[in-house]
Amino acid sequence: MDNRQFGYVRVSSRDQNEARQISALTDFGISERDIYVDKESGKDFDRTQYQIMLNNIRKGDLVVFLSLDRMGRNYAEIKQQWQYITCSLGADIKVLDMELLDTRCENGSLDRRFMCDLILQILAYVAE
Repeated sequence: MDNRQFGYVRVSSRDQNEARQISALTDFGISERDIYVDKESGKDFDRTQYQIMLNNIRKGDLVVFLSLDRMGRNYAEIKQQWQYITCSLGADIKVLDMELLDTRCENGSLDRRFMCDLILQILAYVAE
């Protein structure tokens, strides 16, 4: 089975436009059918489309966000979800507007994972 790529888009309210995020994800190469969109607050991860996406992720897949704040706004929960996706599900994460936030690494480079985790902690704190 081939590894898949998923995109996730979140806007905080129904009147905000998600087109810019969708465009960036499709430009990256993600099919629109594999992009999940929520129009909800980022205060927690109890979001319908996000949960559906999680249920579809398998080991080796890639989850792409335009920016970390589109993933969420709660520092502790961003770290928890990041760990869940990368460790429990065995998938990778890429944040398009932050090149260093990309867990895909050659030969499982521990240095790369460490840098990614360190940057994630700083940016998740700022996103909150």
